[in-house]
Amino acid sequence: MLCTFLVSAYSALSDDTLHAIPGPGDDFNIKTGKLLAPILRPRVPGSPGSAAVLSHFVDFFKTSLPKWHISLQNSTSRTPATGDKEIPFVNMIASRDPPWSKPGDVGRLTLVAHYDSKLTPEGFIGATDSAAPCAMLMHAARSVDDALTRKWGAMQAKGVGKDTHVGLEEHRGIQIIFLDGEEAFASWTNEDSLYGARSLAAHMEGRPYPALSTYKNTISSISLFVLLDLLGAKNPRVPSYFPTTHWAYRHMAVLEKRFRSLSLFKSAGNRSSKTTKPAATAKPGGGKKSRKPPKAKPRDKPFLPDLDKEGNFYMAGMVQDDHVPFMARGVEVLHIIPTPFPQEWHHLDDNGENLDMDTCADWAVLVTAFVGEWMDLDGHFDPDGPGVGARRRSLDTQEGGEAIISKTEL
Repeated sequence: MLCTFLVSAYSALSDDTLHAIPGPGDDFNIKTGKLLAPILRPRVPGSPGSAAVLSHFVDFFKTSLPKWHISLQNSTSRTPATGDKEIPFVNMIASRDPPWSKPGDVGRLTLVAHYDSKLTPEGFIGATDSAAPCAMLMHAARSVDDALTRKWGAMQAKGVGKDTHVGLEEHRGIQIIFLDGEEAFASWTNEDSLYGARSLAAHMEGRPYPALSTYKNTISSISLFVLLDLLGAKNPRVPSYFPTTHWAYRHMAVLEKRFRSLSLFKSAGNRSSKTTKPAATAKPGGGKKSRKPPKAKPRDKPFLPDLDKEGNFYMAGMVQDDHVPFMARGVEVLHIIPTPFPQEWHHLDDNGENLDMDTCADWAVLVTAFVGEWMDLDGHFDPDGPGVGARRRSLDTQEGGEAIISKTEL
């Protein structure tokens, strides 16, 4: 029943709205970017670096997104590497709900990434693991904020939340969770990993809503748990891990395909269409030259390759990650993590210099569009804002003197 509702509530974005989705631009600069740069540092739980990054998240939402509600969930634990010392773990939750909704009636799309970094090797940053995913979620929150205000304002102007009946679809909210303590301190076990996720899942399960609420407790109000991890390296391949959320995976994969066909992605796939006048190529035998676009580069592969996979597949295993304590409590999970892992995984080379910035930007745009469809924001993004379509038009104008958007197929 719930799965049927979620599928029916998901609304596709028009091509015009896809053009209006903002890209991160300079905010993902690894040295000076307002979103990403402050996260590219060691962030071991309980360390000054961890506290600084948490402050970065809190300050961002308080100053840039004041309509979002911020809460922190704290816990402590001993670890195999720290003996009897209790290590603090702090999870941050930022949420925004419709203005007419009451606690217990809102089902929230939940976007998640962990912000801690490994204790070893010393100096480990974890750019893909998971500084870049955190920045992607910040970008998504900022990008949909005004659209949410416009949509909900228009609904209130029509009387929604006052004298009219409000259905489940009008009680859709969004929350972003930055989890602490995902990494093991010594070696991965059920006890030495997922410190923040285990604590938060138990905390949410133990927070009941008032009687007659739509949802029993906080954890049951999670409509979909979208976990981003190990993103930012070139040529990611993210399979669909769970049959029960394959429909959501397919929606994101369709969005990726549409962005590429509209030449709105930066990470190739549509890179050959940046020029408005294809290079002249001679036909075999020295015949008349024709203008044909160059072939896509071999690396031009989709991030999400399982678009056409049937929904009744069986996965022999899954990647252990922050979703596990939530899935154990019945939460539906869409896991966005590549297989195989980036080659820099858990090495000092997992730093800002080894991020592929085009890939990072495209993930940020794709996640934003997924939120836009989930929250039914078609037509509510600013068409005159700094959308990826504006960048596309600028490139076409610079290179060909005429704004022509050509389409390519995957």
